[in-house]
Amino acid sequence: MTSRVEDYFGLRKGRAHIPYVVAESFPQLGMITALRFLEWVNENPQGVISLPTGKTPEFFIRWTQYLLTNWDSPAVSEIRSKVALNQKPDLSGLHFVQIDEFYPVSSRQKNSFFSYVMEFYIHGFGLNPDNALLINSDKIPLADGKHFSEVFPDLKVDLSLRYRTAETAAEIMQQKSIFLIDEWCWKYEQRIRVMGGIGFFLGGIGPDGHIAFNTRGSDHFSTTRLTPTNFETQAVSAGDLGGMAVSGNKLVITIGLGTICYNKDAVAIIFAASESKAKVIRQAVESEPSVLYPASALQQLSNSRFYLTEGATLLLKNSIHDYYQTFTPQKTEKAIIDLCSSIERYGDKITLDELQSDAICRNIPNLSLNTVQQVITSVKNKLKKGAEREEHQVFLHTGPHHDDIMLGIMPHVNRQLRSATNVSHFAVLTSGFTAVTNAYFKDLLLNTKHLLDHGQIQMVHYPDFFSTGYKYKWFKDVHHYLDKVAARDKVQMRRGISHRIVRILVQLYGINSIATLKAKIDELIEGLKTSYDGEKNSPDVQQLKGMIREFEEELVWAHFGVKLDHIHHLRLGFYTGDIFTEQPEIQRDVEPVIELIKKVNPTVISLAMDPEGSGPDTHYKVLQAIAESLRILGESRDLTGLRIWGYRNVWYRFHPADVNMIVPVSMNALAVLRQSFQDCYLSQVEAPFPSYELNGMFCDLTQKIWVEQMRQIQLLLGKDFFYNHASPLIRATHGLIYLKEMTVPEFLVHARELQQKAGS
Repeated sequence: MTSRVEDYFGLRKGRAHIPYVVAESFPQLGMITALRFLEWVNENPQGVISLPTGKTPEFFIRWTQYLLTNWDSPAVSEIRSKVALNQKPDLSGLHFVQIDEFYPVSSRQKNSFFSYVMEFYIHGFGLNPDNALLINSDKIPLADGKHFSEVFPDLKVDLSLRYRTAETAAEIMQQKSIFLIDEWCWKYEQRIRVMGGIGFFLGGIGPDGHIAFNTRGSDHFSTTRLTPTNFETQAVSAGDLGGMAVSGNKLVITIGLGTICYNKDAVAIIFAASESKAKVIRQAVESEPSVLYPASALQQLSNSRFYLTEGATLLLKNSIHDYYQTFTPQKTEKAIIDLCSSIERYGDKITLDELQSDAICRNIPNLSLNTVQQVITSVKNKLKKGAEREEHQVFLHTGPHHDDIMLGIMPHVNRQLRSATNVSHFAVLTSGFTAVTNAYFKDLLLNTKHLLDHGQIQMVHYPDFFSTGYKYKWFKDVHHYLDKVAARDKVQMRRGISHRIVRILVQLYGINSIATLKAKIDELIEGLKTSYDGEKNSPDVQQLKGMIREFEEELVWAHFGVKLDHIHHLRLGFYTGDIFTEQPEIQRDVEPVIELIKKVNPTVISLAMDPEGSGPDTHYKVLQAIAESLRILGESRDLTGLRIWGYRNVWYRFHPADVNMIVPVSMNALAVLRQSFQDCYLSQVEAPFPSYELNGMFCDLTQKIWVEQMRQIQLLLGKDFFYNHASPLIRATHGLIYLKEMTVPEFLVHARELQQKAGS
């Protein structure tokens, strides 16, 4: 059936196997999806729906509730008139099917998908719970009527018991339970099919292309089942579950690709935002059906659709064709660099025939071999600029989270730190408490208690310590720790951390004695023991975890002699650890940035620059807080000489055509990056919240990216350019960082464009 919503917003197909709609912004993506959902409900008031969990549905949920609550208001009436949505839908007759759930996870946990469904869909949309088919792990029958916490006391399910002999009484019980779960899944599938299958399916898409938890390799005829996941899925789930130690050991119950496609008349929509999804979108939409691309299973449904932001369409053939309808020097540069990479040919070896044979390069105006030389010259100039050592500058390096500055531009920062004429400040704008697991925090507290019990934290015995002494010599904790790093004394390194833990506890809780200090530590440990992994901590524990991250940041830059009063912890208030976070506010989140800029009076500000507000949204919100600060400051002071350095780290990557500085990275710089990460960011060494791109520490992924960028430029300039260069710095280069330098007006225009894309 034709959708008036899709007709209005423009359904596209072109060379795609699945039609798609392109939204102008992430919020508009939610609005379009909500309108299409309500349109379908009007046509199918007793229909079967299946809706997603996580962060992607935020604006779908908000728009659905807004439209229904304000149905007759002028603003909503205007929206409805555009898509002829005249009748207010009644959602009470719908039948809801939960897509998936981690197993075993209690339905009482706020981070369970069951809890999410109940809060945002059953209660939030006013659905009838009696019509809901839900996955409640607490109620799935197991052997002898036991709860999963009794059958699987370590909360790990060994699926090999499906195929091997159970050897102990515990394994016999677990084996029986696994088969009972399989039976439950079969009945769940059966109930969906008895209802005629899912009529309206809405889902996101994972980094490996998964739909529901049908990961890469899933059978396109798969049904509801208990199954393991892959690393990519575990990595993106780590934030919800409290770290990889938890998500890596969890199984999932998921409906299958065959479940989604059982009803051949189903409307199946996949929505996705940001450049990070562009590759899997291209595979799903433009490739032939394959188990390597789970979402390609939807090609068998005539009513399947993808709703996408512009960034998510970046690699689709239609988007590439539209992008190159006109050429600029930047686009020419991109086309030539991409050609070098695609045919693995050095720039000075490319022939005119190869240029003219390329579908994109052949359209470059006045194309000749000189075109390639112009691109080579441009990139050499960027590299020259990136290799310059600055003098007499005041740098304010900012990061949304702790370790962002390091992972974005550390080698360039370190090079500028070597000049005594420069002054460098470092500011982390959020608390970062979500990056510290309960297990790591508990371990620190236990170690601190042990040291106190054995009299190894002498400062607590000073007469004035609990009244005033704790306020002083915080720098001593840093130097004590780094001295022990130099000595490779891990025991004393941990003692250094405990010194800081003690100061933090005394400051935060107003502790006045050793006995009270120990009691507070015991209380915190007990609280952590009774908390489930991924549970939102109390505000005081959030602050404690954040201050641990702040100590780690201080350690990194103290390597290079940066004083503690040049390291700033802003803890902006929009960062709450909730599923859906708040937008920055002027008084709460912008004014602290303004005051810092006034205090530092920088000549250069560095910041993380993500392409859409739909990525790691903290990055986007920090960028907008800085932009708003500069807009306000620009009304009362001259910012003409202020430069902005935009960087990207492990979440997004620049194309070299999009930047004007390319920074060389030596083997020494790579070694410093890795060693300082390992020594200082101890909460991250076990990679509790890794990127889906690499099963390891972020510093290793950063190195991988910088080396790949080196290869990209080597293919243009040739290896000899680096091997035989007159500069030792260039000869020593084995990685590259891409930076974009802007004036304040240029940055503010860019920030405004991002804001418009994000719809905020």
